[in-house]
Amino acid sequence: MPRKPNVTRQLGRDLIVAGVDEAGRGPLAGPVVVAAVILDPARPIRGLNDSKQLNEAVREKLFDRIVERALAHAVIFVEREEIDRINIFQATMTGMTRSLMGLSLAPQIALIDGNRLPRTLPCEGRAVVGGDATEPAISAASILAKVSRDRHMLALDERFPGYGFARHKGYGVPEHLDALARLGPCDAHRHSFAPVKRWFEPETAPVADLFAEGL
Repeated sequence: MPRKPNVTRQLGRDLIVAGVDEAGRGPLAGPVVVAAVILDPARPIRGLNDSKQLNEAVREKLFDRIVERALAHAVIFVEREEIDRINIFQATMTGMTRSLMGLSLAPQIALIDGNRLPRTLPCEGRAVVGGDATEPAISAASILAKVSRDRHMLALDERFPGYGFARHKGYGVPEHLDALARLGPCDAHRHSFAPVKRWFEPETAPVADLFAEGL
């Protein structure tokens, strides 16, 4: 299968390019975190890749290198309350715009992982499907977003013990669903996400019963 072309290389070294990516769209709890990064062509960082393809130790090392060597970076948390108010898609798009506006250096173009662009970008934007694996700046953004969110979920695990946030980071794995059925939702849970939503709909069946039915 042919390798995807590198958009950054096609744009050339004269443009100020920001990469943007998020972490945490799918979990039942916690924020969605969006990062934007402008890399320094004079200070390349080896080993950049989609954060999901890297183990935790490697991500942590690269996190420090990105923060040290990037020309600019910004990490934005869109909290649970805002996700519930405007939905996860709009929360992610909002976070992308905020991350670019939070950069100390104004980018001329933003490369955004995925196939959708926010409507309110502060600069030209280009969606890059699979960009977290092919575009260094997007890879860097994916690492900053992932590590920042994981650290936040560790803190939430201490604040709300019993759910296992430190292990599953809020995703709907069986351990998490079992804890939710036993304990009910905490303040970190996204009320608009099933099965959390069922706890706030009194006319529906109890969550434990729904799990037993395989829903």
